[in-house]
Amino acid sequence: MARRLLHLRPRLQALAPRLVPSRPYMADMRRSAFLDRLLRSLRSEISSCRPEPAPQVPPSVAPFAVDDRPGEQYIRLRRAFGEEEVRVDASMIDGAVAPTRSGVAAEDGGPPARMHISVHVEVTKPARPDFALNFECSAWPEEMDVERVFPVRRTGPAPEQQYIGRQFRELDEEMQTAVRDYLEQRGVNDELAAFLHTYMENKEQTELVGWLKHIECYLKK
Repeated sequence: MARRLLHLRPRLQALAPRLVPSRPYMADMRRSAFLDRLLRSLRSEISSCRPEPAPQVPPSVAPFAVDDRPGEQYIRLRRAFGEEEVRVDASMIDGAVAPTRSGVAAEDGGPPARMHISVHVEVTKPARPDFALNFECSAWPEEMDVERVFPVRRTGPAPEQQYIGRQFRELDEEMQTAVRDYLEQRGVNDELAAFLHTYMENKEQTELVGWLKHIECYLKK
């Protein structure tokens, strides 16, 4: 028996490389397993996200036409107000910050932090095509706050460091009220802030699903 085994040893040694998987083969197997696990995770995330259809513009916001930007982190709304054009650019929800209209911070006993959307408003009119009036605002779930108001030159060279005035809350109270009334007449108000939050919460889910599907599509090819 021992002689027979000795006789077969060269054949067994020749077969050994064929019986034991090579290192490249094992590495490919591991990569395939990792990829399958990643694809399963992506599909699970996609199935758990259930974005609703984009919310309808309520009557109070109806004068605005919504220009969604798929794949981008903001939307644009436009409307005419007499001869003026009002353009509103709103970011997706970009953080939670203490609201400023009350003038009391959360740590001082004020209202707790709420979800925040950055809003840029531009008002233009044919009589002054070279200038636009800009408003930097913060949209909270229930109110619209103004942060700054300043004119911007639309033609010719722009100043490298334009003076944009004081913070809105540092202005005279009468002027603050007049600016809010100006925006209110043009539809930039608390109702618009509430609509933006509803819209952006849905957009977040829609964009997330698209992002996950793009990754899945890339990995499958």
